[in-house]
Amino acid sequence: MQTIHWKINEQQSNKFVYQQAAELLRNGECVAFPTETVYGLGADATNQAAIQKIYEAKGRPSDNPLIVHIASRDQMDAFVASYPQKAIKLMEKFWPGPLTVILPLKKDSLASNVSAGLSTVGVRMPDHPVSLALIKEAGIPVAAPSANRSGKPSPTSASHVIEDLDDKVAGIIDGGATGVGLESTVIDCSTEIPVILRPGGITKEQIEQVIGSVELANNDTKETEKPKAPGMKYTHYAPKAPVYLVEGSKAFWQKEINKVEAAHKKLGILATKELLDGLTTNAVTQTTGSIESMEEIANQLYKGLRAFDHAEVDIIFAEVYSETELGVAVMNRLEKAAGNRRISE
Repeated sequence: MQTIHWKINEQQSNKFVYQQAAELLRNGECVAFPTETVYGLGADATNQAAIQKIYEAKGRPSDNPLIVHIASRDQMDAFVASYPQKAIKLMEKFWPGPLTVILPLKKDSLASNVSAGLSTVGVRMPDHPVSLALIKEAGIPVAAPSANRSGKPSPTSASHVIEDLDDKVAGIIDGGATGVGLESTVIDCSTEIPVILRPGGITKEQIEQVIGSVELANNDTKETEKPKAPGMKYTHYAPKAPVYLVEGSKAFWQKEINKVEAAHKKLGILATKELLDGLTTNAVTQTTGSIESMEEIANQLYKGLRAFDHAEVDIIFAEVYSETELGVAVMNRLEKAAGNRRISE
C-alpha cells in the first residue's frame, strides 16, 4: 500500500488535508494522526473491516480493545448506553484531554472488534487541534490505538509512525511532536467505585479531587482474561534490546556499567541529566531531562527508548523514578518495557 503523507502547516489552511484524510476514514481506511499524548492510528469505529485493518497493520492481539476518539460529547450518544454521574464530572473537568473513560456500550452500536467483545467501551476527546479537526471533518467516531507496531515504544513524532507503519496504512498526518508523550489515563466508570486501569497524563490525585476516592488496578491481567483497557495484558513499549530497571546510588550504577562493558556488550542508558553527570562510560546515552520535571521525563521516554534500536545496543539500563503523581504512569511504562527485569542495590 502506498501511504499518503501530509504535513500540517500552521501558516496556511490545512482544510484539504483534513478533507482527504477524513474521506479515507469514511471509506474504511486507516489514518495516523497526532494527539496530545502519542500518535494514534484511526479507523471508523462503526466499520468492522476498517477496524480489522488496524489490528493487521499493528500486529495487535485481537482481544486488546481500542479507544474511541470523539470531537464532541454528543457523538457518544449513538454508542454509549448510560452516563454514570462520576463519569460526567470527569468529562466536564478533563475533556478535551488525556483521559479515557470506560462506559457501558450500546449493543450493536460499534464494530464488535472495537471493544473486543466487551460490554464496555473506552472513549476520549483528544486535546489536539489536528485530531479534533480530523474527527469533526470525518463526522464519525474514530477508534485509535497508538500508531506503532504492537509491543514497541509508542510514537511521539510522525517519523516514528513512518518507521513502523509506512506502506501499511493509507495516510499519515505529520502534526509535529506530541506534548504529554504518554498514553491517556484510562478509568473504568462502569463500576461502582471507579478504577484506573492505566495511569497516564491525568494523575490519580487529580481525579480524586473531582470525584473522590478511586482504585488503581493491578496491571497483571492473566493469560485467560480479556483486558478491559489497552496496556494491561501484553508486553508494551519495548525496544529490541532487553531493558533493565536499575535502582541504586551512582556508585552502584558505575559498578553495573563496568560489568556490562567488561563483557564487551554495547550498553544503552536512559536516565536524567543528574544521574548521567559524572558516570564514566562508553554507553549510548539518552537523557530524559531533569529529575526536577516529571513532565519532561514523560515527554522524552518513548523517544529515548526508540533511539536505542537505531544504535543497536545489546542491553539497556533505565533509571527508576518515584511512583507519585505522573511518576506512576512513567514507571508503569518502564516496567512494561522491562518485563519486570530489575537490578537493585
